[in-house]
Amino acid sequence: MSKCDQCIVKQFNALKSLTKDELIRISNCKTAKHVKKGEIIFDEGDILNGVYCVRDGVCKLTKLSANGKDQVVKLNVKGDLIGQRSLIVEESTNLQATALTDMELCFIPKSEIIHDLKRNPEFSMDLMQQMAHDLRDADDIIVYMAQKSVKQRIAATLLYMEKQFGVNEKGAIAVALSREDYATIVGTATESAIRILSQFKKDGLISTEGKFIKIEDPHGLEIME
Repeated sequence: MSKCDQCIVKQFNALKSLTKDELIRISNCKTAKHVKKGEIIFDEGDILNGVYCVRDGVCKLTKLSANGKDQVVKLNVKGDLIGQRSLIVEESTNLQATALTDMELCFIPKSEIIHDLKRNPEFSMDLMQQMAHDLRDADDIIVYMAQKSVKQRIAATLLYMEKQFGVNEKGAIAVALSREDYATIVGTATESAIRILSQFKKDGLISTEGKFIKIEDPHGLEIME
Protein backbone atom coordinates (compact mmCIF):
# COMPACT_ATOMS: atom_id res chain seq x y z
CA MET A 1 0.00 0.00 0.00
CA SER A 2 1.48 3.35 -1.03
CA LYS A 3 2.26 6.05 1.51
CA CYS A 4 0.05 9.16 1.45
CA ASP A 5 3.03 11.52 1.38
CA GLN A 6 4.35 9.73 -1.74
CA CYS A 7 1.00 9.31 -3.52
CA ILE A 8 0.51 11.53 -6.58
CA VAL A 9 -3.29 11.31 -6.15
CA LYS A 10 -3.19 13.75 -3.22
CA GLN A 11 -2.28 16.54 -5.65
CA PHE A 12 -5.85 16.41 -7.02
CA ASN A 13 -7.64 17.11 -3.73
CA ALA A 14 -7.42 18.94 -0.41
CA LEU A 15 -4.92 16.43 1.01
CA LYS A 16 -2.20 18.37 -0.83
CA SER A 17 -2.44 21.00 1.93
CA LEU A 18 -1.41 18.59 4.68
CA THR A 19 2.14 18.57 5.96
CA LYS A 20 4.39 15.57 5.45
CA ASP A 21 4.01 14.57 9.10
CA GLU A 22 0.21 14.81 8.84
CA LEU A 23 0.21 12.67 5.69
CA ILE A 24 2.43 10.06 7.34
CA ARG A 25 0.06 9.90 10.32
CA ILE A 26 -2.96 9.47 8.03
CA SER A 27 -1.10 6.87 5.98
CA ASN A 28 -0.56 4.78 9.09
CA CYS A 29 -4.26 4.65 9.92
CA LYS A 30 -5.90 4.45 6.48
CA THR A 31 -7.18 1.21 4.98
CA ALA A 32 -7.03 0.19 1.33
CA LYS A 33 -10.12 -1.19 -0.38
CA HIS A 34 -10.44 -2.89 -3.76
CA VAL A 35 -13.93 -2.57 -5.22
CA LYS A 36 -15.25 -4.53 -8.18
CA LYS A 37 -17.26 -2.95 -10.99
CA GLY A 38 -20.92 -2.74 -9.95
CA GLU A 39 -20.19 -3.01 -6.22
CA ILE A 40 -21.79 -0.51 -3.85
CA ILE A 41 -19.22 1.49 -1.87
CA PHE A 42 -21.80 2.98 0.47
CA ASP A 43 -25.57 3.18 0.40
CA GLU A 44 -28.02 6.01 0.91
CA GLY A 45 -28.66 6.27 4.63
CA ASP A 46 -25.30 4.82 5.69
CA ILE A 47 -23.25 6.49 8.39
CA LEU A 48 -19.79 7.30 7.03
CA ASN A 49 -17.09 7.39 9.66
CA GLY A 50 -14.51 8.79 7.28
CA VAL A 51 -13.77 9.72 3.69
CA TYR A 52 -12.73 7.74 0.65
CA CYS A 53 -9.91 8.85 -1.61
CA VAL A 54 -10.13 7.44 -5.15
CA ARG A 55 -6.72 6.05 -6.11
CA ASP A 56 -7.98 4.54 -9.35
CA GLY A 57 -11.26 3.92 -11.15
CA VAL A 58 -14.63 5.66 -11.50
CA CYS A 59 -17.80 5.60 -9.41
CA LYS A 60 -21.18 7.27 -9.65
CA LEU A 61 -23.06 9.05 -6.87
CA THR A 62 -26.81 8.58 -7.18
CA LYS A 63 -29.92 9.76 -5.38
CA LEU A 64 -33.12 7.73 -5.24
CA SER A 65 -35.91 9.94 -6.54
CA ALA A 66 -39.56 9.96 -5.50
CA ASN A 67 -40.50 7.80 -8.51
CA GLY A 68 -38.11 5.06 -7.40
CA LYS A 69 -35.41 5.74 -9.99
CA ASP A 70 -31.77 6.56 -9.35
CA GLN A 71 -30.58 9.99 -10.49
CA VAL A 72 -26.86 10.29 -11.16
CA VAL A 73 -25.61 13.33 -9.24
CA LYS A 74 -21.89 13.13 -9.92
CA LEU A 75 -19.13 10.94 -11.31
CA ASN A 76 -16.03 10.59 -9.14
CA VAL A 77 -12.64 9.84 -10.64
CA LYS A 78 -9.01 9.34 -9.61
CA GLY A 79 -8.00 11.94 -7.04
CA ASP A 80 -11.51 12.74 -5.78
CA LEU A 81 -12.54 12.57 -2.15
CA ILE A 82 -15.92 10.99 -1.43
CA GLY A 83 -17.91 11.64 1.72
CA GLN A 84 -16.54 15.06 2.74
CA ARG A 85 -19.97 16.22 3.92
CA SER A 86 -19.97 13.55 6.62
CA LEU A 87 -16.96 15.31 8.14
CA ILE A 88 -18.95 18.49 8.77
CA VAL A 89 -22.43 17.28 9.69
CA GLU A 90 -23.52 14.38 11.87
CA GLU A 91 -25.91 12.97 9.28
CA SER A 92 -26.25 9.79 7.29
CA THR A 93 -25.27 10.00 3.64
CA ASN A 94 -28.00 11.08 1.24
CA LEU A 95 -26.35 9.43 -1.78
CA GLN A 96 -25.31 5.99 -2.94
CA ALA A 97 -21.83 5.37 -4.39
CA THR A 98 -21.45 2.58 -6.95
CA ALA A 99 -18.29 1.54 -8.81
CA LEU A 100 -18.52 1.91 -12.60
CA THR A 101 -15.11 0.25 -13.02
CA ASP A 102 -12.84 -1.79 -10.79
CA MET A 103 -11.57 0.68 -8.20
CA GLU A 104 -8.85 1.21 -5.65
CA LEU A 105 -9.89 3.32 -2.67
CA CYS A 106 -8.24 4.51 0.51
CA PHE A 107 -10.50 4.99 3.53
CA ILE A 108 -9.36 7.63 6.04
CA PRO A 109 -11.08 7.62 9.47
CA LYS A 110 -13.09 10.70 10.34
CA SER A 111 -11.20 11.27 13.59
CA GLU A 112 -7.94 11.72 11.70
CA ILE A 113 -9.37 14.21 9.22
CA ILE A 114 -11.09 16.21 11.98
CA HIS A 115 -7.74 16.37 13.79
CA ASP A 116 -6.20 18.09 10.76
CA LEU A 117 -9.22 20.30 10.07
CA LYS A 118 -8.79 21.81 13.55
CA ARG A 119 -5.05 22.32 13.26
CA ASN A 120 -4.36 23.09 9.59
CA PRO A 121 -6.23 26.20 8.30
CA GLU A 122 -5.01 25.72 4.73
CA PHE A 123 -6.40 22.18 4.64
CA SER A 124 -9.72 23.37 6.11
CA MET A 125 -9.98 26.11 3.48
CA ASP A 126 -9.16 23.74 0.61
CA LEU A 127 -11.80 21.27 1.78
CA MET A 128 -14.43 24.01 2.13
CA GLN A 129 -13.57 25.36 -1.32
CA GLN A 130 -14.03 21.92 -2.84
CA MET A 131 -17.43 21.56 -1.18
CA ALA A 132 -18.36 25.04 -2.44
CA HIS A 133 -17.35 24.03 -5.97
CA ASP A 134 -19.55 20.94 -5.67
CA LEU A 135 -22.50 23.13 -4.66
CA ARG A 136 -21.84 25.47 -7.59
CA ASP A 137 -21.73 22.51 -9.99
CA ALA A 138 -25.01 21.24 -8.54
CA ASP A 139 -26.61 24.65 -9.17
CA ASP A 140 -25.30 24.67 -12.75
CA ILE A 141 -26.71 21.20 -13.36
CA ILE A 142 -30.16 22.24 -12.15
CA VAL A 143 -30.21 25.22 -14.56
CA TYR A 144 -28.79 23.16 -17.44
CA MET A 145 -31.36 20.39 -16.96
CA ALA A 146 -34.16 22.96 -17.08
CA GLN A 147 -32.97 24.82 -20.18
CA LYS A 148 -31.59 22.14 -22.50
CA SER A 149 -33.36 19.43 -24.45
CA VAL A 150 -32.70 15.76 -23.76
CA LYS A 151 -30.76 15.55 -27.05
CA GLN A 152 -28.51 18.43 -26.01
CA ARG A 153 -27.97 16.94 -22.55
CA ILE A 154 -26.94 13.56 -23.94
CA ALA A 155 -24.63 15.20 -26.48
CA ALA A 156 -23.01 17.29 -23.73
CA THR A 157 -22.64 14.22 -21.51
CA LEU A 158 -20.83 12.30 -24.25
CA LEU A 159 -18.41 15.19 -24.80
CA TYR A 160 -17.86 15.52 -21.04
CA MET A 161 -17.20 11.79 -20.68
CA GLU A 162 -14.56 11.81 -23.41
CA LYS A 163 -12.86 14.90 -21.95
CA GLN A 164 -12.95 13.58 -18.40
CA PHE A 165 -11.99 9.95 -18.95
CA GLY A 166 -10.18 9.91 -22.26
CA VAL A 167 -10.40 7.15 -24.87
CA ASN A 168 -9.30 3.52 -25.05
CA GLU A 169 -7.09 1.91 -27.69
CA LYS A 170 -10.00 1.89 -30.15
CA GLY A 171 -10.78 5.58 -29.67
CA ALA A 172 -13.98 4.98 -27.68
CA ILE A 173 -14.78 6.69 -24.39
CA ALA A 174 -12.70 4.78 -21.84
CA VAL A 175 -15.55 4.29 -19.36
CA ALA A 176 -18.45 2.20 -20.61
CA LEU A 177 -21.77 3.31 -19.14
CA SER A 178 -25.05 1.51 -19.67
CA ARG A 179 -27.83 3.22 -21.58
CA GLU A 180 -29.67 3.38 -18.26
CA ASP A 181 -26.73 5.27 -16.73
CA TYR A 182 -26.83 7.84 -19.54
CA ALA A 183 -30.57 8.19 -19.02
CA THR A 184 -30.21 8.83 -15.28
CA ILE A 185 -27.39 11.33 -15.82
CA VAL A 186 -29.54 13.51 -18.11
CA GLY A 187 -32.84 12.84 -16.38
CA THR A 188 -34.83 10.97 -18.98
CA ALA A 189 -36.34 7.55 -19.58
CA THR A 190 -34.00 4.75 -20.64
CA GLU A 191 -36.05 4.27 -23.81
CA SER A 192 -35.50 7.92 -24.76
CA ALA A 193 -31.75 7.65 -24.22
CA ILE A 194 -31.60 4.50 -26.35
CA ARG A 195 -33.60 6.17 -29.13
CA ILE A 196 -31.44 9.32 -29.13
CA LEU A 197 -28.15 7.41 -29.07
CA SER A 198 -29.41 5.27 -31.95
CA GLN A 199 -30.22 8.44 -33.89
CA PHE A 200 -26.76 9.86 -33.13
CA LYS A 201 -25.28 6.64 -34.51
CA LYS A 202 -27.47 6.78 -37.63
CA ASP A 203 -26.40 10.40 -38.18
CA GLY A 204 -22.73 9.46 -37.94
CA LEU A 205 -22.13 11.42 -34.76
CA ILE A 206 -21.07 8.33 -32.81
CA SER A 207 -20.30 4.66 -33.31
CA THR A 208 -20.75 1.89 -30.77
CA GLU A 209 -19.29 -1.44 -29.80
CA GLY A 210 -21.29 -2.97 -26.98
CA LYS A 211 -21.51 -0.39 -24.18
CA PHE A 212 -18.52 1.53 -25.54
CA ILE A 213 -19.28 4.72 -27.48
CA LYS A 214 -16.87 6.43 -29.85
CA ILE A 215 -17.44 10.07 -30.78
CA GLU A 216 -17.06 10.42 -34.55
CA ASP A 217 -18.20 14.03 -34.94
CA PRO A 218 -17.55 16.15 -31.82
CA HIS A 219 -18.50 19.38 -33.59
CA GLY A 220 -21.84 17.89 -34.55
CA LEU A 221 -22.53 17.10 -30.89
CA GLU A 222 -21.42 20.57 -29.81
CA ILE A 223 -23.89 22.35 -32.07
CA MET A 224 -26.77 19.99 -31.25
CA GLU A 225 -30.08 21.82 -31.15
